[in-house]
Amino acid sequence: MTDIYAPLPRDEVVNAIERRGPRRIPLVMAHWWGEGLWEQYGERLREFDRFPNDAPLMMINPIDFGQMELPWLHPVGEEKRGHDSGGLLPEWRYLDDLIARFPDPERPGLLDGLKEPVARLRSEGRYVIFGWWGLFFERPWGLRGMQNLLMDYHLHPDEVHQLHAALCEQYVALIRRAARELQPDGFWTSDDLGHQTQSMMRQPHFEALLKPYYAQVGAACREAGMHFWLHSCGNNTDLLDDLIESGVQVFHPVQKHTMDERTVASRYGDRLTFLAGFDVQHILQEGTPDEVRAEVRHLVDTFDGPDGGMCIAAGNGIVSGTPFENIEAFLDEAVRYGAAHRSRW
Repeated sequence: MTDIYAPLPRDEVVNAIERRGPRRIPLVMAHWWGEGLWEQYGERLREFDRFPNDAPLMMINPIDFGQMELPWLHPVGEEKRGHDSGGLLPEWRYLDDLIARFPDPERPGLLDGLKEPVARLRSEGRYVIFGWWGLFFERPWGLRGMQNLLMDYHLHPDEVHQLHAALCEQYVALIRRAARELQPDGFWTSDDLGHQTQSMMRQPHFEALLKPYYAQVGAACREAGMHFWLHSCGNNTDLLDDLIESGVQVFHPVQKHTMDERTVASRYGDRLTFLAGFDVQHILQEGTPDEVRAEVRHLVDTFDGPDGGMCIAAGNGIVSGTPFENIEAFLDEAVRYGAAHRSRW
């Protein structure tokens, strides 16, 4: 009898993504320990290692802007500011200089730290994801600041295109390099394209300014034989058609209380696999273990089709204050019901 708690082999994760009838719904990014959780529970969190992580992520930082020497910001003797402070590109007149300082995507050693763990996982027949956080919205947002960037879409579209093209050149080169050196199965990235009620930008702006570069990343993933996984918080309903056309194959998290789960599953479930994210804001923090299990079943019933098309995750980092027994209920029910639901087909 198959141990449902054993990590799925690579082919079973592929079966879920490509709707070929997996035997269990994969858990991916379900062990996402967020702010303060390790400080609260410490080594006790290792008890959850008995639950599978069916597609481990191997991440890099492709362009560390915080480590760049940017003379327009950092005169001698002044302290550097990190990427998250924003405003590293306060004026577009510095764009050419910034791009000239982009690192060589073939620089030695970039992937060396991933080679041993990836080789071990590959020898075990596991599905491996490679990637980084931030693509064509989050990285420019970190450079320009949110308000400036949204105005740039109207006032400086040519400069936005120039920045996106330079980023895209880096990203595509890194995907191709990872394919040569690591042979991962999937590429993971993020852009929080939505807020609580709608997308952060109008769909025509996404189509004109971001979609062409998403499509190049999607083409690079296809060429490399990788599935394209995208994390994007908020309500992204208006952008899903464009994301699918650009090559996105797995979408996370379909954020609770922002997107209509049943409508999204019905409208897009034949073209998009959902890495359905469990609500870490309310249900996981405030519910009972029984309510947590019921929500897992709701997600599975909503997103898992006869042939698959679903994985399950935490919707975001699980933060301090989340009851230990609720985390256990989430992981356990994801495995148990994820196997039971698949056995019906």
